[in-house]
Amino acid sequence: MATATPGACARRSGSDATGSDAQGRAMAAKVATRPPAETLSLWKREQARLKAFVVDRDTEAWQQDPAFSGLQRVGGVDVSFVKGDSVGACASLVVLSYPELEVVYEDCRMVSLTAPYVSGFLAFREVSFMVDAVRRLREKEPHLVPQVLFVDGNGVLHHRGFGVACHLGVLTDLPCIGVAKKLLQVDGLENSTLHKEKIRLLRAGGDSFPLMGGSGTVLGMALRSHDHSTKPLYVSVGHKMSLEAAVRLTHGCCRFRIPEPVRQADIRSRGYIHRTLGIGGTPAPGRERSRKAPRPRAGPEGVSEELAGKLAAMS
Repeated sequence: MATATPGACARRSGSDATGSDAQGRAMAAKVATRPPAETLSLWKREQARLKAFVVDRDTEAWQQDPAFSGLQRVGGVDVSFVKGDSVGACASLVVLSYPELEVVYEDCRMVSLTAPYVSGFLAFREVSFMVDAVRRLREKEPHLVPQVLFVDGNGVLHHRGFGVACHLGVLTDLPCIGVAKKLLQVDGLENSTLHKEKIRLLRAGGDSFPLMGGSGTVLGMALRSHDHSTKPLYVSVGHKMSLEAAVRLTHGCCRFRIPEPVRQADIRSRGYIHRTLGIGGTPAPGRERSRKAPRPRAGPEGVSEELAGKLAAMS
């Protein structure tokens, strides 16, 4: 990411500043607007094309071992948003040792969202930043590439069976697990009285029950991830991993309710925003579930005009 140099604001002419402000407002308006029907149709076709490459079974020897022997590195990705900025965000990738769950690598970058959040199409707002982070890791520290990625969002538990965890898995060719904090109500799944009663019966960390849709397909599992957490996580297959192994590993990576790779990615992305801009970051709202600030594709500088102005003002 380019950093502002001392005096950058003073050197900007009034016309340049006005133009930048106008561009920033235009981008903010773009990410707040629902895409046209043609764009949504293209996104659906792309999901259908990539879905054919999803592998929903164990592909690595360590996945089939009860203790995950051979697993040494687990990764997590997250995006946090700049408070009061509809375009600026921080995308982060962290890698933790396993089973120690100590951070051994992190990559945080300021990015600019260029697409709005639309339920069922989260990947088109965020996944490009995650793919870029994995690419940088492969180039810089290939020995630290994670053997599995945790994604704050859904995998096959999705409107069209291809959520952000599937999307990221296919594009990076890495095993991926989707972990959502709220139930995506698809294929007849509902946060009903019966569902809440099943949650109440999850007595201890590691307890779970299947999420069977109206089609008869098990789309994921509701997991009590920690003894002291009463709210479940919704775990689903992303890519190159079975649901059974995904649930076991998710539980094994939870020091608290949220799997440590995702928790650390969230902590570090918000911390990066605070250090960079001197303001707080907010977790990405809604992954595959509710409203979310649009996710941008990074521009030439990797930041929005609005965000660049804030950076320059600090110099």
